[in-house]
Amino acid sequence: MPRWFLLTVAAVLCWGLWAVISKLIGESVTAAQSQALSTLGLIPVMLALGCSKKLTASGNRRRGITNAFLAGALTCAGNVAYYHALGAGAKASTVVPLTAMYPLVTIALAVLLLRERLNGIQLGGAALSLVAIYLFNVPSVEGVVNPWLLFALLPIGLWGVSGLLQKISTNDISGELSALWFLAAFVPVGAGLLLFQPLATTPTLKVWLLVVALGLFFSLGNYAILLAFAQDGKASIIAPLASLYPLVSVPIAILFLGEKISPRETAGIVVALISVATLAWEKPATKTSSTV
Repeated sequence: MPRWFLLTVAAVLCWGLWAVISKLIGESVTAAQSQALSTLGLIPVMLALGCSKKLTASGNRRRGITNAFLAGALTCAGNVAYYHALGAGAKASTVVPLTAMYPLVTIALAVLLLRERLNGIQLGGAALSLVAIYLFNVPSVEGVVNPWLLFALLPIGLWGVSGLLQKISTNDISGELSALWFLAAFVPVGAGLLLFQPLATTPTLKVWLLVVALGLFFSLGNYAILLAFAQDGKASIIAPLASLYPLVSVPIAILFLGEKISPRETAGIVVALISVATLAWEKPATKTSSTV
């Protein structure tokens, strides 16, 4: 089994936990404040990366760092647009599913710009993963003409481009260095969000622990993704595969939060499991016959 696949599965696990933790925070703090405070959870990962001996570059170091930092900044900008959509009166149950379709942008850009190719089985797996994302996240097309639509569409483009830049950055620098600069972009954005929306009251210890865990699992997931890119993983495969983190969060929600899944979500789990197997399918390398 390729290493990039195992790393992507690790990211799915981290983001699955992240999704549950973000739900536990609830309305204790606003979405923007949660994003800003979760930066504290990124710091341990950034410090560990800063001590790594693998902060190397195989190409243009400045270009790789710039792409990684820009990817992080675009992800933050997508989050801000997402917060605007919620602030404009949109329901989270509509915005979250809609913005979860961002891998469509990454796949399209990877095929067009990076000329990535998928074998037939992987192509089917990529399609199935998008179907699974739809089944997990898109309950209906209700409200697509509402005024908040523009703010909900912006994250799809921003997060999709960010995914491509993360892959491109690892063409010049190591996954560790790329992850460090990707996460570094969240620090100034987090500070800016707190200046824009300062805390009215001091959060409780429980909220502090949850937001730190939120940032920690988010950063570990992104670290794993960047390492997967560095292991020659295709962005057109990794992006949709990593978006299947509901495979982790749904069972946790059922077992520990007492939630129930609908037939639609059950179908999404089945389709996702099939897509995981097909996306990991690599044709065996052809052996060249040696001459005596």
